[in-house]
Amino acid sequence: MPAADDAPVLLRGADRAAFAVAFAARLRRAGLRAGLTETDDLVRALQASPPTSRSTLYWTARVASVRRHGDLAVFDRVFASVFDDTPPLPLSRAAVPPKRHDDTVHVTVPGTGGETTAGGEGLPWATLPAAVAAEEPSDDGLGLPELRPSALAALAGTPFEELDQRQTEALGAALRDALTRWPHRRGRRHRAGPAGRRVALRPTIARARRTGWEAITVVRERPVPRPRRVVMLCDVSESMRAQAAAYMQLMRAFTTVAGAEVFAFATRLTRLTVPLRHTSPREAVNQAGAAVDDRFGGTRIAANVSALLDSHHGNTVRGGVVIVASDGWDSDPPEAMTAAMARLRRRAYQIIWLNPRAGAPGWAPKVGGMAAALPFCDLLLPAATFADLTAAADHLRISTTGRRGRA
Repeated sequence: MPAADDAPVLLRGADRAAFAVAFAARLRRAGLRAGLTETDDLVRALQASPPTSRSTLYWTARVASVRRHGDLAVFDRVFASVFDDTPPLPLSRAAVPPKRHDDTVHVTVPGTGGETTAGGEGLPWATLPAAVAAEEPSDDGLGLPELRPSALAALAGTPFEELDQRQTEALGAALRDALTRWPHRRGRRHRAGPAGRRVALRPTIARARRTGWEAITVVRERPVPRPRRVVMLCDVSESMRAQAAAYMQLMRAFTTVAGAEVFAFATRLTRLTVPLRHTSPREAVNQAGAAVDDRFGGTRIAANVSALLDSHHGNTVRGGVVIVASDGWDSDPPEAMTAAMARLRRRAYQIIWLNPRAGAPGWAPKVGGMAAALPFCDLLLPAATFADLTAAADHLRISTTGRRGRA
């Protein structure tokens, strides 16, 4: 009986890590979740138990790569496409023919669609794939590049008026993904925590029963944080035509991520919370645009702020963060703006004003409505690009630590 060290081992002398990475990549392309953890498990399994047959290799790879029963069919299909109808694998290093410097040892792997890849694109079991020269550009047709995160980052600094509908929707989706932090406030409920300042009486007394009613172990509790309500008012008048589509994406991000209340206004106030909750981004924006029948007209900021406070939605402002997106052009007198913002200041926790012209060089809040509203705002932020909107969304987490100084 041959010794254990003399037993024929499949893939002897092969690069286990390269094999595991290439095999996991093929599994991912077929739809199976094979990440870094599964790849590392496969490498360690091949090191701990070198396969001596195709069946042993199958079970080793299956145990290391498959986590769900529904993925077994995908794994069997990929494994069969890799190892069926291929040249015999070397059982030992001595069985490998001598390789010249210009040779490349690769096993051709049939593709999932029945095609066979060749030319150094198989699984790199013994050597790395050969370097392939870049494909010559052809004039047969226009190739549309995939919009990658780097391209989105480049578009984030582009003014809104230079973006088309597809780019605006892509940046809106990236804005929703980036909106991961939300302001919180202290709730009325409490839970046990070692950093709490208040003593939890019931748990402390319960533990004191075990020690002769001596409170040796003191249990502390702290308030449970609750999400703070956010209300956004967006100006959709004629002076904000270029920014209206982008601000719709911001309002939809607030609505879908944390259930904020959003309103649009020109000459009157329109609630857009329900239309913007639609699962389709384009349909949500279309329904919101159809609901606002006075857009691209005049502006009455003070009247609409007062209408919000007087309506049954006025309680949503109480203790919340109010975001006003407008350039400050108002047909109402500055005295009306002062009175409306004073009422809003007494009811809201924090007021953030987004102005698309605030980032321009030499800009100053000299417009009557903007100058009257500025003393009641905690923050005045520029909002001319998607990068500005992302930065404005990041300022929401300031509400968790306390009110900022006024701008």
